[in-house]
Amino acid sequence: MARLPVYLRILSEQAELEVECISSDRLAELCGANAAKVRKDLSYLGSYGTRGVGYEVAYLVYQIRRELGLTHDWPVVIVGAGHLGQALAGYGGFGERGFPVAGVVDIDPAKVGSVLGGVRVRHIDELAQIVQARRVNIGVIATPTSAAQEAAERLVAVGVTSILNFAPVVLSVPRSIEVRKVDLAVELQILSYHEQRKATTGGLRSVGGAAGQRSASA
Repeated sequence: MARLPVYLRILSEQAELEVECISSDRLAELCGANAAKVRKDLSYLGSYGTRGVGYEVAYLVYQIRRELGLTHDWPVVIVGAGHLGQALAGYGGFGERGFPVAGVVDIDPAKVGSVLGGVRVRHIDELAQIVQARRVNIGVIATPTSAAQEAAERLVAVGVTSILNFAPVVLSVPRSIEVRKVDLAVELQILSYHEQRKATTGGLRSVGGAAGQRSASA
């Protein structure tokens, strides 16, 4: 499941380049994945490709979009019009991929009325009106940590059933609510871990190489 959006992005790019067919090896190369794993993933969609030809790009795009529920748009509402909320609202890629921003809300009167990405910021008290009018199921929390739980509760109260949370806090919501947490600091820590490992491994190799050279010269 987690790899399907990656496949979709790559295949959509290939479709724009007017590529009609693609092999599992080529798709794996573009995705940075294993070809056998790609074939296994696509087989779950009912696509097995044609030997010597590969997979039809347009049909794969259709199959993956159908599997991900992207055969129609999913409007989203953003709670928080600070720096992060402004960046998210201004990102055109959401609408292009089927997630148009239906509304942006904030509690700060100074932010209400401003326009972000073509969407006027409204007071959070108007959240229910936005959700009902645009049939919003997905909410995005882009508030400070201290306001995230209240934002989640407001989203749940007006009928939102899925939440993308950018605040570095664990939300308390009903079990029926799907929550995906994006903690940029954690992602950076994971990268720093890998960088540290590479540096340590490189250092050990250098020391080992130097020792080997001294041993050989002796």
